[in-house]
Amino acid sequence: MAAAGLGRRAHGAEVRARREDLRSGAGAGLYDGRVFGLIRNRRRRKILATESIPDVHWDAALEAVPVLRMLDDGERARLRDLSLLLLREKRLEPAGGLALDESMRVRIAALACLPILELGLDCYDGFASVIVYPDEFVVPGREEVDEAGVVHVGDDVLSGESREFGPVILAWEDVEASGQGEGYNVVAHEFAHKLDLLDGAVNGLPPLHRDMRVSEWTDVFQAAYDELVEQLERGEEPWIDPYAAENPGEFFAVCTELFFDVPLDLQIAYPALYRQLAAYYRQDPAARVRRPRERRIS
Repeated sequence: MAAAGLGRRAHGAEVRARREDLRSGAGAGLYDGRVFGLIRNRRRRKILATESIPDVHWDAALEAVPVLRMLDDGERARLRDLSLLLLREKRLEPAGGLALDESMRVRIAALACLPILELGLDCYDGFASVIVYPDEFVVPGREEVDEAGVVHVGDDVLSGESREFGPVILAWEDVEASGQGEGYNVVAHEFAHKLDLLDGAVNGLPPLHRDMRVSEWTDVFQAAYDELVEQLERGEEPWIDPYAAENPGEFFAVCTELFFDVPLDLQIAYPALYRQLAAYYRQDPAARVRRPRERRIS
């Protein structure tokens, strides 16, 4: 009984301290964050209760993207909800003369939400817009430092880019090539960078779940990255896109493409890498591929 009393006194003191913090402004950020979260969740529930992506646009996305057709009915329903919320919370802006219609927007949203199917839309909080060009776009004045420490300035021609605290930029031509089961997915690649950025740095190590070990992730990814670099140094043609050797952040993004686009191949070639990605994304796309076709297609 004495222990229980002490516990209650400590709790009362804690409550009084929190009240003092609120009066002085300390803890206001935490309070505001909780309130904002409640308001946002309420708004999302209202959207899902009153709106839906029209069948014509959703069916067009499924028809155009084979990897989406691998999802079961429950996964597709949740992906559809996430895609609707992303379209309501992010601006999809055309650039370079592109005419961005609703079916194109839905397709981009579905590809973007596939990686967060089990993680939630809050993972994409750090930016407000997605800019879409018709095809590859030029980023002028990009600085690069070579191995000797010399700075080079030139134009970069890109199919996608994820800017720190800024938009995701995509080329529609490459969006059309994404999710075809051929190992290429520019949308998954660029949105993987946003997940990687959640801890403040693009370093190939996104914030992991509590049941994952940073040391295990690092060991597995470092070994695979080193193997890729060594293959390139020997003049070999690696299975993983050589672009992944740019840095660990690009390696994680390229592996994310492979995980969702050719999961069975990745699982066979790099089983330990596949297990880490499956643990992080909370998905097993290789198992989807193994399902009998009649269970995959509605």
